[in-house]
Amino acid sequence: MVWDLRGALLRKQETESARLMDFEFRLRARTMRLLEDELGREAGSLVRQVALRDDAEILAALADERAVPLDVLQSRWVACQSRAREQLIAERGDPSPHRLA
Repeated sequence: MVWDLRGALLRKQETESARLMDFEFRLRARTMRLLEDELGREAGSLVRQVALRDDAEILAALADERAVPLDVLQSRWVACQSRAREQLIAERGDPSPHRLA
């Protein structure tokens, strides 16, 4: 019986890619949820836009809507992203790739 190293590496790549993309999406959604809580917006209004726009577009539209300087909004976003990352790591574990061996 021969062990298929190429097949193992391809399966690992597929699994790791899916896991990291899942973490990235959850991070974006949780960041927007924390940001809307901080800004006192309707729950879910920013989270729904995560699938449609990138974060820069969402922040630019929010800055125009609220008449808030974009740099102030971006600093709040960075703080929310940091909290969201800490929460996700506590819940789901570190997103660092797992070693094959």
